[in-house]
Amino acid sequence: MPDGQNRTNTTRRLRAYMLRVCVATAVAASLTACSATGTPHDARTPLARASAPNPGPAAQPRLNRGATLARALRPLVPGGDTRLAVAVLDLDSADREIASYGKGARFETASIIKVDILATLLLQAADEDRELTAAERRDAAEMIRTSDNDATNVLWRAIGEAEGLDAANERLGLSSTEGGPGIRWGLTRTTATDQVKLLRAVFTRGPARSARAHARLNQESRAYIRHLMGQVVRDQDWGISAAGSPGSGWALKNGWLRRDSTDLWIINSVGQVTVHGHRYLVSVLSDGNPTMESGVSLVEQAARAAVGAASTHVRPWPL
Repeated sequence: MPDGQNRTNTTRRLRAYMLRVCVATAVAASLTACSATGTPHDARTPLARASAPNPGPAAQPRLNRGATLARALRPLVPGGDTRLAVAVLDLDSADREIASYGKGARFETASIIKVDILATLLLQAADEDRELTAAERRDAAEMIRTSDNDATNVLWRAIGEAEGLDAANERLGLSSTEGGPGIRWGLTRTTATDQVKLLRAVFTRGPARSARAHARLNQESRAYIRHLMGQVVRDQDWGISAAGSPGSGWALKNGWLRRDSTDLWIINSVGQVTVHGHRYLVSVLSDGNPTMESGVSLVEQAARAAVGAASTHVRPWPL
């Protein structure tokens, strides 16, 4: 066969072979694209089913308010002999979590115990199915509004001193508070968290829904305590009130006591403040303060930080 004819036949066979190879390659590529593994791009973006619902945005992680509070307070925590514990509760928050710093630390109450004494007196009166007497009301008003110690002595004895206080606190859910020895009610020991539990028993509004409603303060008793705490005299309105919005009102009780053995001050403040429509229960306990003035400053700064840490809409603190 002539060389020209041979070249023509060879060219035809080569073209036919190349065509078969191209077809086979295309088929293989098509099968690969439809496989379970696919390409990296296909694996990340599978076709959506027509009936599949839109998953929406991912749920936000739950905020750890305790950790946020600790970070907010870290720049304020003094050195030396001074100790600090703080607890805060946003009454209008869905989770109703008490955030605390220094959760287990116990402090002497000084005069903040007077709220607890009045709550005990009212519980006992309700148990006896009676109203407070005129004398009890007079002493209660002086005890809370002006922090009168003589009136407190009278009511401390009336409730049965530490034994009566401890029995009432068990009913109110306080687990780390122990009444002071004898007549020394100011040496009652408590925690910041227990103080917010007491505040919650006072500032929760509406009828008691608990199966143990008889063990709680009734609506009239709660309203009475709130009223007196909102009428504290002007020179005693420092403390947690510094954390509230201007003109929003507050209800509080402060405690201050210089220890003779050390010349250092116990400075405490507990109560409710309102910030942009949200109600916050705040407890700030401190001891080992070199002066009353430095203790008051520390408590007020801590109260502001506590409300900021408890809120996601007032002044969020960085995590």
